[in-house]
Amino acid sequence: MTATIGFLYPGHSAEDDYPDFQERLGGDVALRVVHTLMREDAHRVDALLDIGGADVLAEGARALRAANVDAAVWACTSGSFVFGRDGARAQVEGVRAAAGAPASSTSFAFVNALAHLGVGRVAVAATYPQDVAERFAGFLGDSGVEVVALAERGIVTAAEVGTLTTADVLDFVAAGDVPAAEAVLVPDTALHTAGVLETLEERTGKPVLTANQVSVWEGLRLAGVTGPRSGLGTLLRSGVPSDLAQVRT
Repeated sequence: MTATIGFLYPGHSAEDDYPDFQERLGGDVALRVVHTLMREDAHRVDALLDIGGADVLAEGARALRAANVDAAVWACTSGSFVFGRDGARAQVEGVRAAAGAPASSTSFAFVNALAHLGVGRVAVAATYPQDVAERFAGFLGDSGVEVVALAERGIVTAAEVGTLTTADVLDFVAAGDVPAAEAVLVPDTALHTAGVLETLEERTGKPVLTANQVSVWEGLRLAGVTGPRSGLGTLLRSGVPSDLAQVRT
């Protein structure tokens, strides 16, 4: 039986990561992407609050309900953590109600994935401007995760992030790592990473969690698809908790 996982994805930048993940996951999982409204492509707090607005997400979630998905993920890290934990939780509740399926977001997916791996100290390699990157670090801190290093690239638009080459990604992530970090987090769903996860981990020598990767893992978790998957980094190789209550938003 095929599990169908729906992703609400703002605009257009790295949505082709999801067909790539689907192919690598195998034939028992279908990943469905619904594009949500992006009035302005900007990693700026006011624009991100609009991107993650309840009306925008509800419209997309209703499309996922029509597709009869088994789980729904708001696949935008910055468009969730800028609301803080309470606001991001309210987003998830709205998506869950409109989609008629278990739901989460990329921001909570990072927290849940770290809990699953037993990781408490991380380095963050963010493509965002500094103020937005600091908000992600704050969200992690409020969730009990210690950020021991924070690097930001200062890119304003998701469209530009989507054009970064494999070499750019490898160099930026490696440069953001520090010895004290148990894992490196790369929090932008506009970044293509499906094909470089194993190389990133070889380069850093530790788990690397990227936004699209944790979004997919969270969708598998919510849909009850628990088996380990190879070729997609430590997180997917470790499988998904069968007790869904042990990690949650």
